[in-house]
Amino acid sequence: MHGNEVLGRELLLQLSEFLCEEFRNRNQRIVRLVEDTRIHIMPSMNPDGYEVAAAQGLNISRDLVGRNNANGVDLNRNFPDLNTYIYYNEKYGGPNHHLPLPDNWKSQVEPETRAVIQWIRSFNFVLSANLHGGAVVANYPYDKSLEHRVRGFRRTANTPTPDDKLFQKLAKVYSYAHGWMHQGWNCGDYFPDGITNGASWYSLSRGMQDFNYLYTNCFEITLELSCDKFPRQEELQREWLGNREALIQFLEQVHQGIKGMVVDENCNNLAEAVISVSGINHDVTSGDHGDYFRLLLPGTYTVTATAPGFDPQTASVTVGPGEPKLVNFQLKRSVPQAATTRRVPNPGHGGRVLPKKMQPRAARKKEMEVRQPGRGPA
Repeated sequence: MHGNEVLGRELLLQLSEFLCEEFRNRNQRIVRLVEDTRIHIMPSMNPDGYEVAAAQGLNISRDLVGRNNANGVDLNRNFPDLNTYIYYNEKYGGPNHHLPLPDNWKSQVEPETRAVIQWIRSFNFVLSANLHGGAVVANYPYDKSLEHRVRGFRRTANTPTPDDKLFQKLAKVYSYAHGWMHQGWNCGDYFPDGITNGASWYSLSRGMQDFNYLYTNCFEITLELSCDKFPRQEELQREWLGNREALIQFLEQVHQGIKGMVVDENCNNLAEAVISVSGINHDVTSGDHGDYFRLLLPGTYTVTATAPGFDPQTASVTVGPGEPKLVNFQLKRSVPQAATTRRVPNPGHGGRVLPKKMQPRAARKKEMEVRQPGRGPA
């Protein structure tokens, strides 16, 4: 995403080769991961910026140029701002997930951003990471501070999501599996456990991390992987060895929480049924085949599935530290309630109240992705 932050690009190319080779060698851990997970890898979201930075050779200016795309736009400040809406909804009430995009959003974003949005809405992604350089830390949402602006700048302040504990765990998984990120002291900065809430570090508007959480079912973190944004070739082997286990462990985190199917009485799949967890004000939805996936920490939860025209169904679920718990829902059609007040019959319909026609809703499949955009301090 930032063309001059190139380590993530190289690591994802190496990861692709590693997964293929180890699968071919029948490494059982990798075989299980590949066979049980759809893994999407995008090495670069900003190839134009990379070409500009790479053309600088060993010139120190390559740490400064190539961040933006060919139009001079920072792609990690280019996604629709949904934080403003969620902060309003949290205070006054409103949707807590899959927030709608502005009608004119396509005209407000760059071609790369538009392509990525169309990509992530085409699949039911569950977990993702975007890779950057300029620091060494695992950053989790929210990136945009809830605090008001002071002299044109939004003050830094810890701004957690409803899934804050889960995001901290995901960040720690990467940090502690990394060769040195967990030590905290890197690049002149100190981050306890090698992790940070994005808004606590610095406030960032219109970033991809928050957008994923608020617009899709996907939980995304940002991985800052190197002090040097454009490391030398001879440093790449050390960086690969420092990140290899962390990348694999992060991929494995998609298999936790609960998963299952949402169907009707005739076993027809229900797309975009809403899955709510009591006490966590962030819902997810089922995909076009009725399948859903909800990342959760170990514990006991009250989970409810709802869909328009159906009675909700609730289940108590205990999630363990291993494989995800299978929880299926079969919803019954709602029985129209008799009106409590007298209605004047409509001659055109013989006094009957006609049900509204249900409209089919779009849905998405479960996917898992690891993406390479880049992000460093503003």
